[in-house]
Amino acid sequence: MAPWAERLAGVRGVLLDISGVLYDSGAGGGTAIAGSVEAVARLKGSRLKVRFCTNESQKSRAELVGQLRRLGFDISEREVTAPAPAACQILKERGLRPYLLIHDGVRSEFDQIDTSNPNCVVIADAGESFSYQNMNNAFQVLMELENPVLISLGKGRYYKETSGLMLDVGPYMKALEYACGIKAEVVGKPSPEFFKSALQAIGVEAHQEPSSKMALESLAAVDMVLNWSAVNVHHGPHSLKTTP
Repeated sequence: MAPWAERLAGVRGVLLDISGVLYDSGAGGGTAIAGSVEAVARLKGSRLKVRFCTNESQKSRAELVGQLRRLGFDISEREVTAPAPAACQILKERGLRPYLLIHDGVRSEFDQIDTSNPNCVVIADAGESFSYQNMNNAFQVLMELENPVLISLGKGRYYKETSGLMLDVGPYMKALEYACGIKAEVVGKPSPEFFKSALQAIGVEAHQEPSSKMALESLAAVDMVLNWSAVNVHHGPHSLKTTP
């Protein structure tokens, strides 16, 4: 058996990142990474279960999916696990009313959330909204709370756009952590709970027999599974551990 086939024998499904794996974001909707459209089409035509996982927090799932479709991807909103809906569920369950330091493009995901008299802060990749005033507003909300809660949609340091590298939410999250003396709750990659929710969506448990394990890979691993050569991107930084 070929090394790649032996390594991934028994894989039942694949969790795919989006930005930097399927496409590079940027002006005009970004650009698809060479071979990724065809790779996704072949994956979805195979026996493997497919789920898309993203820390995208500058646009709603509907907008993201529309953008990917325009680039040629076969993808639907129900196939995407994203941090904003997960954060909304947490807010509702815990009765939290956030001060939202987020991008206008993702604000619609929070339409059903009460933001009056904030008792927590939700921070995401806010782009140009990361002004001193907005950061200070978030800082003031947290400092006035007896038990401050800071929820961050991801914690990435930076990401790539067609115009170059861009600061992500992580540095701003760390600034608020340092200023307030607290630790943020991260919703999104690399949180184990985020990946578990993605697995649940495709009916795969995190701990299964090796013969039915689930691989968390980017398209380079998909290349190994199906012996494609069109896709040449690096592995994602996370792998799902299975229990014998």
